[in-house]
Amino acid sequence: MKSLTEIVVPQLAESLVSATIDKWLKQPGDWVNIYEPVCEILTDKVNAELPSTVAGKLVKILVGKGETVPVGTAICMIETEDAGDAEASADLQPDYTGSVKASPPIAAAEADSEDAPMRNRFSPAVQQLAAEHSIRLTDVHGTGLGGRITRKDVLAYVASGAGKANLATGSNASVTTQTAVDAAGQVRSSGLHLTETPRLPRIEVEGASASRGDSFIDVTPLRNTIARNMRQSVSEIPHAWTMIEVDVTNLVLLRNKLKDDFMKREGINLTYLAFLLKAVVNAIKDFPIMNSMWAVDKIIVKRDINISLAVGTEDSVLTPVIKNADHKNIAGLAKEIEELARKTREGKLTLSDMQGGTFTVNNTGSFGSILSYPIINYPQAAILTFESIVKRPVVINDMLAVRSMANLCLSLDHRILDGVICGRFLQRVKDNLESFNLESKLY
Repeated sequence: MKSLTEIVVPQLAESLVSATIDKWLKQPGDWVNIYEPVCEILTDKVNAELPSTVAGKLVKILVGKGETVPVGTAICMIETEDAGDAEASADLQPDYTGSVKASPPIAAAEADSEDAPMRNRFSPAVQQLAAEHSIRLTDVHGTGLGGRITRKDVLAYVASGAGKANLATGSNASVTTQTAVDAAGQVRSSGLHLTETPRLPRIEVEGASASRGDSFIDVTPLRNTIARNMRQSVSEIPHAWTMIEVDVTNLVLLRNKLKDDFMKREGINLTYLAFLLKAVVNAIKDFPIMNSMWAVDKIIVKRDINISLAVGTEDSVLTPVIKNADHKNIAGLAKEIEELARKTREGKLTLSDMQGGTFTVNNTGSFGSILSYPIINYPQAAILTFESIVKRPVVINDMLAVRSMANLCLSLDHRILDGVICGRFLQRVKDNLESFNLESKLY
């Protein structure tokens, strides 16, 4: 016996009241597995795929692309069957893993083809399984409908040992890095490293003037949220800022010594940002007031140190959060940075990734900046930027020396923080960074 089930916009966050349909991944007549995404939605927090809560055939779309609807609104109808009918037709219908029962397998050429419509669509279960085994889904052969990768495909790939082989090679070919050449001709890191090429911005032009070439771009919920938060931060928080210069010569030497072994061991790049976060977190431990928020008649000093990491894409800036950063060593922070940067640029951040930040760090040096005035990530009390590392002549003991130098810029909420405490905090971060040496450990 067949029945119809409504798929509704879920309450993804307490403050979420509506969502916009960005793209339908399934069309009427398509089979949908349980937990398989049916559409992409835009919210004022993150963009996400909406999975189906049942398995069945999509029979009707109730909300069109671009429409904004309240939480709880039904957006499509899925036709399901009871256990008896499902058993009778088991030879025709897909199971929950995405493979087809009692039907010829999809040809390898079709599954791996770039034209396979579902080749790069991964269910949450598949993504979690891949993360647990530290494998790249782009290397896995998909046998599901339309080339989709199933849990069985991932487990088969793990069993074959291919994932460990790829990780052991530490090949740089799969890692996109941003580098610059310093004064000595050595290649140095200049920012976050990605395992895949960043996505291009999706800009939909509403209309254009033939005479002037002007165009109109719709403001997405995410861009509207960025605008609202920036306006609220600037209008409510009395910003002040200060800067300090840091000698990171020893840090550069340490990273150059460890980065190749770290790549072979972990499969990711060791960036300067991981060392900076460790220095910042240790300084926050000494000055807990930096980890606070304004609450009108109170100042709330947060117990957990959760570092918001500003990550820019071509069309937005998001601040995913490294939770309990004070409990992680440098290697652990490096892994968190890589994972959050990748998820941000692939549009795969979850709401939990975005919530709970208490202090923000931005690596503005990744695009060559040497001085910046950051806007505080509301409602936090401060934000710190790490500028580009450059070689400069420095006077040491009345003699000139060429050193690797970087600026740290701090914006502060002057309702909570004053110059003295922030100056001491920055000095502690400086001391922590300059204390790294060739004997410092990552683990």
